[in-house]
Amino acid sequence: MIARMHGLTAALGRLGPPGPIAFVLAGLALSAVTPLLQVALTPELVLLVLLPGLVFEAAYRLHWEDLRRSYGSIAFLAVPGVLVSAAIVAAVLALATGLRPELAFVVGAIVSATDPAAVVATFTKLRAPRRLIAIVDAESLLNDGTGLTIFAIAVVVVTRGTGPSAAAWLFGSTVAGSAGLGLLAGLTTAVAVVRAPGRALPVALTVILAYGTYLVAASLGLSGILATVLAGVVFGNYGRCIGIAEATERAFDAVWEPLAAALTALIFLVVGIAIGRSGLLSELGPIAWGIFAVLAARAAVVYGLIGGAVALLGRRRVAPNLPARWLHPLFWAGLRGGVATAAALSLPLDFPERELLQRITFGIVLVTLLVQGTTAGWLVGHLALDDQPSSALRTT
Repeated sequence: MIARMHGLTAALGRLGPPGPIAFVLAGLALSAVTPLLQVALTPELVLLVLLPGLVFEAAYRLHWEDLRRSYGSIAFLAVPGVLVSAAIVAAVLALATGLRPELAFVVGAIVSATDPAAVVATFTKLRAPRRLIAIVDAESLLNDGTGLTIFAIAVVVVTRGTGPSAAAWLFGSTVAGSAGLGLLAGLTTAVAVVRAPGRALPVALTVILAYGTYLVAASLGLSGILATVLAGVVFGNYGRCIGIAEATERAFDAVWEPLAAALTALIFLVVGIAIGRSGLLSELGPIAWGIFAVLAARAAVVYGLIGGAVALLGRRRVAPNLPARWLHPLFWAGLRGGVATAAALSLPLDFPERELLQRITFGIVLVTLLVQGTTAGWLVGHLALDDQPSSALRTT
């Protein structure tokens, strides 16, 4: 079943679509009716407490077969797609609003990571193809890590004046180091879980893997999210290969699925509260340009990078099928959410134009969630999303 294969979407399905959007609206209402209520909205709350468990649970359920069939599309979306998106958003904001290019790139980096939870929940409920959901899930999980890495480097460039070559080296070394750490952590934990007695200890080991990997990576200056995602993917797939017992997997489900649902609810509640407190109405012009830039960037990545690549490779018939109509839901799945909100909140207090950058980000998050999240069901219902070779493009 699709819901079982994708833990995040399963958890969201039980919240009832549009579950994530409902929690955002609840957060907005809470900030409006209780303006004096002091809730500590820190980036650590999202990045250290909420995200590691959520991304690990979703990554653990990504099967290698789904990833193998679409690894080219996922790789395009998660690495060059993030860079292209950040650059396009930066260019539009710099030209349209007069924002300094380096600050515009910070916004581009913040909103480069997608958070398609609301769309994925709808896709799952309407029984969209499992492979399409796997592409959207995997893209989101991986570009969270790459997007936050680019954001951290962009902040360093602004605050310390780091040059392009040093920034490129820092990006490459961070991604490589995070991937290596996640691979090692996932492999060793899988072996330990298979040999561990009972059910409580294996479950405890997965919690240690999820949060421990993040903390170790962060302490080493690496990407905690990227390391955690890869640890989850490796742990799940290698563990199944070497014989994690079905009873142990059921124990994982019993703990991680309700935990993922709770973490999701809290993340989107925090998003709503943060947006409600930000004073968006004072920056409607820059927000509108930001929304336009995000949509233009997503179109360039999906229809330009992915569409162009699969059309070229499809003529050679060297790769698995990717139906052409899947490009439309892939484009519409480019929502922004908890990661972008956490990144904006984490900007240093003395960062140039901090409030403006946060408001642009929050405006983009709010509009993409409400518009794209609520219309995803209509999109899926009006497209033939079957996986038939007769109407297919091809991708690596």
